[in-house]
Amino acid sequence: MDNELLRILGHNLKIERVKKDYTQEKLAEISGIQMQHISKIEKGECNIKFLTLIALLKSLNVPFEKLFNINSKN
Repeated sequence: MDNELLRILGHNLKIERVKKDYTQEKLAEISGIQMQHISKIEKGECNIKFLTLIALLKSLNVPFEKLFNINSKN
């Protein structure tokens, strides 16, 4: 279940990034998070730190709860 939650979080993060028309490189630039780390987060391959999540949310201007919609993968 935990891995599934990480995949959902990563998927939702990617959706929000694409909506903003940001590449992973651009999001990395804006957020100060390495592009490789963003890639792993979007794939659900790593357990994201809270402060990293906050930096990404601020960079995308997305409310915290929007990424945690676990009922939908769209």
